[in-house]
Amino acid sequence: MTIPIRVLVVDDSAFIRKIISNMLASDPRISIVGTARNGDEALAQVKALKPDVMTLDIEMPGMNGLDVLRQVMAHNPLPILMVSSLTEEGAKETLMALELGAVDYIPKHLQGSVVNIVTIQQDLIEKVVMAHKVGPRLAQFGRQASPEHPVSASLNLTGYSGRGHKMVAIGCSTGGPKALLEILPLFPKDFPGPILVVQHMPKFFVGPFAQRLDQLSQIEVREAVEGDVLKPGLALIAPGGVQLKVARRNTLEVVVKLSGEPVTLHMPSVDVMMTSVAEVFPERVIGVILTGMGHDGMEGMAAIKKANGRTIAQDEATSVVYGMPKAVVDSGTADKIVPLEKIAGEIANMV
Repeated sequence: MTIPIRVLVVDDSAFIRKIISNMLASDPRISIVGTARNGDEALAQVKALKPDVMTLDIEMPGMNGLDVLRQVMAHNPLPILMVSSLTEEGAKETLMALELGAVDYIPKHLQGSVVNIVTIQQDLIEKVVMAHKVGPRLAQFGRQASPEHPVSASLNLTGYSGRGHKMVAIGCSTGGPKALLEILPLFPKDFPGPILVVQHMPKFFVGPFAQRLDQLSQIEVREAVEGDVLKPGLALIAPGGVQLKVARRNTLEVVVKLSGEPVTLHMPSVDVMMTSVAEVFPERVIGVILTGMGHDGMEGMAAIKKANGRTIAQDEATSVVYGMPKAVVDSGTADKIVPLEKIAGEIANMV
């Protein structure tokens, strides 16, 4: 018989603690071993109960979720899922939590003064199961760059002899924010091609995330808007809730096109973005698939490969979730399968 995943639920609201506990306990793979209403109780419970996974509210009186996260990752590392509000401030705090070592986040769904959190039940269960699988590799992820120690080195492009006509298309989901924080700061200011990124996240999170990447990077990074012109040294992050494609405006300019059509399960979709750039930049796209759940990007990478572009997939050992990269690798469309720390270098070799 499989031993249930032991979960500690931390939230200052008794209502939220009960709702999250009941949702998780409905799955036979999960057991609630304890709850805590503040940071001090959470730290004490982590030491006493040694849970496999913890759900952690960000906004708590006294010691907030970020303070608890720092303490736990420093002394008793375990997989942590942040529970955050869908606001700009909540987004900034959640992104900071991911940089500090949280595995993923669960957004609270707010409707007026009523918390409609039950809608996240299946997502919450899946993420707890996923987080438990990440546990054994947690120390490795914790050694990667943090906001206190951002990446400072950059790619060496001294051998580059092209004319800036290639572009980079990146797709990622769970674990992607931290992976992108490892990669984009390595690109030099004069990187000779445009970069498009599809990262699965709520629309409120994209702007703050792009701003954080821009602060840490030498290239310009921002959230894409309709009509943006692709140009070297510019990385555009796809907005949430829409599909991002590109279109040639004239012989010299390619622009961003945003659409509200669902097309796929994900909005934005890696497949939609990559298939579009493969059509507009045949033979000139470098496709990159990073850590993430599911298989979004598999068809897009196949389209890039068919158009004689180059493709890179993150390896299993450094992926928080080896879902999206695995789908690409299993389909045979990855030219290179490399650890996270070597992906920027591989991109430079292909430019």
